[in-house]
Amino acid sequence: MTARPDTPLDRLMGDEAQRLRLPSVLAVASSLLWLPQAALIAALIAGFIAGETLIPPLVTGLALATLTLARALLSSRAEALLFAVAEDFIRRQRQRILRIEATAETPAGAGSTAALLREKLDTLAPYLTRFAPAMARTRVVPLVILAAALSQSWAMALVLLVAGPVIPLFMALIGRAAEGASAKHLAGVSTLSDLLVDRLAALPDIRILGAGDRVTAGFGEEARDLATRAMSVLRLAFLSSTVLELFAALGTAMTAVWVGFSLLEVINWGSWGGGLTPLGGIFLLLLVPDFFQPLRDLASAWHDRAAARAVAAEIATWEAINRPAILGGLGPIEGADGPATLAWRDLTARGTSYPDAVIAPGERVAITGPSGAGKSTLLSILAGLITPTTGEIEAGGRVLDTGNADDWRARIGWMPQTPRFPDAPLAEVIGTDDPEVLAQAQLTEVVARLPEGLATTLGETGAGLSGGEARRVLAARLIAVRPEVVLADEPTADLDAATARAITEAILSLAGHGATLIVATHDPALIARMDRVIEVRR
Repeated sequence: MTARPDTPLDRLMGDEAQRLRLPSVLAVASSLLWLPQAALIAALIAGFIAGETLIPPLVTGLALATLTLARALLSSRAEALLFAVAEDFIRRQRQRILRIEATAETPAGAGSTAALLREKLDTLAPYLTRFAPAMARTRVVPLVILAAALSQSWAMALVLLVAGPVIPLFMALIGRAAEGASAKHLAGVSTLSDLLVDRLAALPDIRILGAGDRVTAGFGEEARDLATRAMSVLRLAFLSSTVLELFAALGTAMTAVWVGFSLLEVINWGSWGGGLTPLGGIFLLLLVPDFFQPLRDLASAWHDRAAARAVAAEIATWEAINRPAILGGLGPIEGADGPATLAWRDLTARGTSYPDAVIAPGERVAITGPSGAGKSTLLSILAGLITPTTGEIEAGGRVLDTGNADDWRARIGWMPQTPRFPDAPLAEVIGTDDPEVLAQAQLTEVVARLPEGLATTLGETGAGLSGGEARRVLAARLIAVRPEVVLADEPTADLDAATARAITEAILSLAGHGATLIVATHDPALIARMDRVIEVRR
């Protein structure tokens, strides 16, 4: 019966342990081939010392070459498999996180998400490629070498038996502190990433307010704090490496001293039978460093494990947050070739109960109510961006659900209060360079004063445009695309009278082409131009 995973890292890895088994076995086999190589080298040197040939040199050379090639092939194959597993695992995790964040009603911070998708997930690669084979070698290779050493000397086996376990003990103690330091460092990366995104988005405001020096100083303080956390992780890594090298050096030195004195017959204890032979002594000297090598590898990979555990804990925390997804799916909506009737009933969301309504194709409807009543939420529900608590929406006689929401969104035009633009030229954002469309949205003069005209890339927040001008860009896009349904959220809010009239006329021109118009607004002039009003109250 398989034990259930009991840590975030175990749960994250899932079945990856099965995929790591073969490369780990290959890595162990590669390491164990050193034993016959060491025996051949020891026999060659011992024969040279004794003045006799224990194994013909040609045979020794061919055997060593064959074993070296086999070790290289096994090691290369193991590393290739490990990197393939790591790359595939990280790719799948990155796609999963990106898919959830991209379809979430309320996604996490852009900076922290970007940090998680890039450098934090990449932290898992060293763990996958180094820790599993290092752990496999540590479980097998030292025991085999200990048995080989015991065949030559009980004293050396005792030295290795004492020195070996001390290293994992110190490694585990230091690893606890390393895991905490890694978690703090990764948290600092998320904080700094979110701060950077916020500051970049607010650059125009920062320049207007003359707050550049203060913002720079605050960002520098956060960066220095992150550097301090990074140095804490490095200090622990160097400390554990120092402890490891100390005990490895002591074990190797004790072996060299005992072998030397035994071969010089200064001491005559610690070996079996008639004393230590040159063959046995050289064999021991060649084996002892490889007794500690898997422990060295594991100690190095232990810090990779600490970082991976910190990342896994962060992913577990991220997964624990309830992230309702927007509706999706590619199923068709009935009446796709013509305008669809839009209706909803028994609709509630975020503490607001909405009156039932049926909106005919081409109708112009104003959604009114006090601020915070839920007008924007209603538009998001109608766009399939928020899942209602209760009730259902029908488009063209079919309930809007996860099977058809993408098809429905392809038929609507969206004008939010705060426009966001893709990283693309303005002509591509609008969807056309037709002068008539620009004139209808009263955008001609705005485009003329942009540095590159329609080839200008605005940036996410439309840098260089006022709020009204950014909404004119959206209006021009709606005119060019001519959606079946237009959802506009406070299109004239905070605008001067002339700009508000321009936006109003642009939106109403869409209704003149048969589009259904649903506008959340407080503007009396715009409300008066609508066919009817639906009032929303919390």
